[in-house]
Amino acid sequence: MKKSKAPVPPAKNPRLLAGELVAKIRAQFSQHNVDGQRRFGITPSTEQLGVSMAYLRQLARGHRRDQELSLALWAITPPIHEARLLAALTGDPEKVTRRQMDAWARTFDSWDICDICCIHLFRRAPFAFEKAAQWSARNAAKDTFVKRAGFALMASLAVHAKDEPDTTFLAWLPVIRREANDDRNFVRKAVNWALRQIGKRNPRLRRAAIAEARRIRKMDTKAARWIAADALRELESLP
Repeated sequence: MKKSKAPVPPAKNPRLLAGELVAKIRAQFSQHNVDGQRRFGITPSTEQLGVSMAYLRQLARGHRRDQELSLALWAITPPIHEARLLAALTGDPEKVTRRQMDAWARTFDSWDICDICCIHLFRRAPFAFEKAAQWSARNAAKDTFVKRAGFALMASLAVHAKDEPDTTFLAWLPVIRREANDDRNFVRKAVNWALRQIGKRNPRLRRAAIAEARRIRKMDTKAARWIAADALRELESLP
């Protein structure tokens, strides 16, 4: 007689699981780390606990692609910076929607949450290329991190979208030049990042990115000069 299989326990309620993970995060609070992060420009408007990315990645290992948990972590009230970082690490890119991407991007309040969401979650979503183009054109003062997200996506896709044709990235070079006058620190650094990563993708794109950087340099604004000089320093030194 065959033994009956033990019943599969029901999945834990995402909100309860999110609460348990947040309790673990809170137990790692470090004011010393908060102070250090703030010296590096990580100054979110949400509660900040100073928990390392290494610890958050460790927590995320058992909860990969758990979209309901990810949404519950992002929705914690009042919001917690590290809970939102963990949300980016646990989300399922195949279930991410345009509405979610736009809603999360509107609440980005530091460069690290912007970049982690783009690198670990959004760049794998079906709408990554679409949102990169859309967000790169945002110029309102309140949209600093939305615009950064556009260029962070470009940079991340240049590294990871191995099968994407060169034509996609060539089309982004004029967009980079268009936005190279934006002197907001978190924007110009992302514009530069996208230019360098496109240039490092292959020799053809490197030549195109160097040519674009030289055109940007001729724009002769402080932001454009910095973007061009930093990109040329790296790209012209490559073999």
